[in-house]
Amino acid sequence: MTKLEHVNVTVPNPHVSAQMLIDLFGWHIRWEGVAINDGVTVHVGTDDSYIALYSGPDRGRDQTPATNTYQQHGGLNHIGVLVDDLDAVEAKVKAMGLKAHSHADYEPGRRFYFHDADGVEYEVVCYA
Repeated sequence: MTKLEHVNVTVPNPHVSAQMLIDLFGWHIRWEGVAINDGVTVHVGTDDSYIALYSGPDRGRDQTPATNTYQQHGGLNHIGVLVDDLDAVEAKVKAMGLKAHSHADYEPGRRFYFHDADGVEYEVVCYA
């Protein structure tokens, strides 16, 4: 069997991003520590998979995120997260002041998207 283990994303503050994911999805920090290029990384997720949140030595300085990753070769378009209760997660997203968009019902489930404070897009999917 083959399955996806992790995705690594550069963010301004890995601890802030990790806390958002913990609050939204009930995940936990699996590991955190020093990373490549004098950076820091926080691994947040489940026992089976996680998102590695990385920040390099330029952390704290303003960085301009890509404006349209769908036109950038090698760009990260979104991270898909499967949940049991789509409506509950959407309520949490809205309570954080984030905007849910692109709602759709499709076979076999429902979904919506949101961008976090760093511009990373998430697709939240429910098959129930």
